[in-house]
Amino acid sequence: MQYLFIIPRTLWKILFMLNFALALIILSPLIYLFFNKKEFFKKSYNLTRFLSHWLVFVPGIILNIKRETPANQLPKTAIYCSNHSSYLDIILAFVVIKNHFISLGKKQLEKVPILRMFFKNVHILVDRKSVSSSHRAFLRLAKYLDNGTSILVFPEGTISNSGQLLAFKNGAFKLAIDKQVPIVPITFLNNWKLLQNGGFLKAKGRPGICRIVVHKPIYTTGMSEKDLLSLRTQVYDVISKELNNYNAGN
Repeated sequence: MQYLFIIPRTLWKILFMLNFALALIILSPLIYLFFNKKEFFKKSYNLTRFLSHWLVFVPGIILNIKRETPANQLPKTAIYCSNHSSYLDIILAFVVIKNHFISLGKKQLEKVPILRMFFKNVHILVDRKSVSSSHRAFLRLAKYLDNGTSILVFPEGTISNSGQLLAFKNGAFKLAIDKQVPIVPITFLNNWKLLQNGGFLKAKGRPGICRIVVHKPIYTTGMSEKDLLSLRTQVYDVISKELNNYNAGN
């Protein structure tokens, strides 16, 4: 029965990729300008948000965003922590988070010319297999927080192919405590069902409603390193509970 879905989901993925390529080609002059000159780096965020809306609208992805705190009442500087089950998570983060932020990307993105400009110049690329690379990346993130810029971290450190929440790494939570900045958890409930990581033919791919929850901030004021485990657990439980409630009803 699953084989019946191979053709439509493959055609949809081709549409998604062609739309992605077309958007990058059309916007390439602005991308080259905004992502190569430091004076335009903040303007690049608005361009990325526009591109992200384009990338999901054309292939038929509709957003359903639940905000436990209005976007204009979220902390100006925060660490956004999200589950990671699809490449859609990265695209949609720029739709969901309205304040300028910096994100981490895999070092392998350096091999893709236009994406290299997105991440190497404006965001941060990291080799997750290298302890020293990860350490340098978090030192750079700390400087952005010091300057009042929010950051986005996927604390699982990798993509879950089945939507199952994986264990969290400590880095984001140590950073939040060190800099005394709040964490805003984000739950992407069903991105993996719309664009699944995995084989091109076997993995899921289709239009549909993308359901997202932006949770209340968790403040770290007064926390110390001894609170790291409890903070990590608290954020994990918020996202895990939301996922479990959604999956129980679907």
